[in-house]
Amino acid sequence: MSNSEATLPPQQSWTFAKAEEDARPSLPEVNASVAVPSGGIWFRRMLAFMGPGYMVSVGYMDPGNWATDIAGGSQFGYTLLTVILLSNLMAILLQALAARLGIATGRDLAQACRDTYSKPVNFMLWLACEAAIIACDLAEVIGTAIALQLLFGIPLIGGALITALDAFLLLLLMNKGFRFLEAFVIALLIIIAGCFVIQIAAAAPPVAAVLAGFLPSTEVVTNPAMLYIAIGIIGATVMPHNLYLHSSIVQTRAYKRTDEGKRDAIKWATTDSTIALMLALFINAAILIIAASVFHANGRTDVAEIGQAYELLSPLLGLGIASTLFAVALLASGLNSTVTATLAGQIVMEGFLRLRIPQWARRLITRGIAIVPVVVVTWIYGEKGTAELLVFSQVILSMQLPFAVIPLVRFVSDKRKMGTFVIPKYVAALAWIVAAIIVVLNLKLLYDTFVG
Repeated sequence: MSNSEATLPPQQSWTFAKAEEDARPSLPEVNASVAVPSGGIWFRRMLAFMGPGYMVSVGYMDPGNWATDIAGGSQFGYTLLTVILLSNLMAILLQALAARLGIATGRDLAQACRDTYSKPVNFMLWLACEAAIIACDLAEVIGTAIALQLLFGIPLIGGALITALDAFLLLLLMNKGFRFLEAFVIALLIIIAGCFVIQIAAAAPPVAAVLAGFLPSTEVVTNPAMLYIAIGIIGATVMPHNLYLHSSIVQTRAYKRTDEGKRDAIKWATTDSTIALMLALFINAAILIIAASVFHANGRTDVAEIGQAYELLSPLLGLGIASTLFAVALLASGLNSTVTATLAGQIVMEGFLRLRIPQWARRLITRGIAIVPVVVVTWIYGEKGTAELLVFSQVILSMQLPFAVIPLVRFVSDKRKMGTFVIPKYVAALAWIVAAIIVVLNLKLLYDTFVG
């Protein structure tokens, strides 16, 4: 307690402490910890802001994406490339809005919700976000366990249990500084991209068919099986907890907290996330293109499991190392997603509940919740059960999206919160259209699942 607080009466002292807690910055241990040059060439300033966008992009190419992209490519060829493109454009817009909220207000999305809504509403929003994080963690456990099995022959249940050890990975990286954490993430992204560049070159897909796949098709909405995977792709791409994550980690930069400094920070943060998400677009499209050109083209429309794709990739592609590259990229994806999901969990818990627990404890709790269903499903149904669980986890993510997207769009459209940084009306209209598309697609999926 400070000296000034100690002299206050008990009620005023409590109010002072509450106000001080409300004003606490997001991720206080790393807030404004990355230096930003005040002058010099523009490239140096852009480099200073590079990092958060790539950490966010990790969630857009996690193991859950692999399952939906493989299933979509093997069953429907290149048709669902249009869904990947659409979801990536949605992600670019929404992540730019999340960065703007964090920089303009100094509050992350969870803190902004807590400042605006009642306790019951905030509790429900927190539960929805926690469900999304657990679903994401579920995908990471399955993906990492499959990668360990493919590369080292470790049984799926053993691999799932080993993933509990990564609870200490984030703690180790954070102790070395936030820039070191970003460098670790970017290094793994380079490995993933390199693996897929080689596989795409070997697959040599027909360019005309690939380009046609990016064009919209009404079949995506009218075919229930295609719609299910399409919504899984959207859920795997526009991940709700990434909006909370981005609104927080953009504040790690030590930009001037003035209108001019914030405006400059918003520009570079948006540039950073847009470039990073274009990399995510390449990765997701590459997975689906490989599945379409290798499996669908050879009549293997039944390939929906990562392990199955691994076994068939090298023989059908005629490249001995293809399957190994596939598994290495999957392991790198699982490790990367672990880091960002843990951070998002911390941001959400602190933002909504003001609850601070050690990172390792938070990680063990979340990972433990995710490991249990993986072990049970693997024990009862085998590998096929985990493949279906992986795709289902992405649909759960999509179901949580409105609970993050709608508050975000509302906040950045509110001049009372954003001041001069409020988004233009045409951007607000576009953002509400994106939110409406997500809600309508989810309702269509629910109807087809339970009624149709």
